[in-house]
Amino acid sequence: MSARPLLCLPVILLLLPAAQAKDKSKNSLPEVVLRARTVRVVILPDAGEPLEHPTANAQARDNVERALMQWGRLEPVMEGGESDLVIAIRTGSGRIGGPTMKGGPIDSRPGVMQPIDGGIRIGGQQGHPPPFEDPTGRPQSTSPGIGSEIGPSEDVFEVYLGNSQYPLDSSPIWRYAAKDCLRAPKVAAVEQFRKAITDSEKAQQQKKKNP
Repeated sequence: MSARPLLCLPVILLLLPAAQAKDKSKNSLPEVVLRARTVRVVILPDAGEPLEHPTANAQARDNVERALMQWGRLEPVMEGGESDLVIAIRTGSGRIGGPTMKGGPIDSRPGVMQPIDGGIRIGGQQGHPPPFEDPTGRPQSTSPGIGSEIGPSEDVFEVYLGNSQYPLDSSPIWRYAAKDCLRAPKVAAVEQFRKAITDSEKAQQQKKKNP
């Protein structure tokens, strides 16, 4: 009777590595993300601007685009075009809640001119970009106003599949949130996304070697 638990122990130990390997592959990014070559960086529609820094989200968007161009894998395109992926961002205030500014032209941009190593990125946008969420489901006012927002205190970086009418209506396929993760020059959110892609490609190659 007493020997039976001892016989079961090695079996349990043998099952542990298999469970860990299963969890690792489960977190891998899908093939469509690994094949992606273009991306749009947008500000989450419900993001408010802190009154003490009303261009915080616009600056974070610029930081992310510059980091992506330095990486060179994904080419940022303007909001009016199509792209394989959509990256949606919002800055955190470091506190939960507080007065914010929403609406108006504060986050809109008719064009972009971003100096990068070895050149400069110049782009223009024709007309108002289409909404990234179904406007009939979540109507939003475009008039500027001040309100109190209860949102995350950390910066948020979310990745969605592009090439659809309302990409933000689906769930993000990858998400990262941390304090100041959208701040230059490091832009830690882009670094973590690069690492996630590298790890997924390694897992994919390992799976091909050991099907």
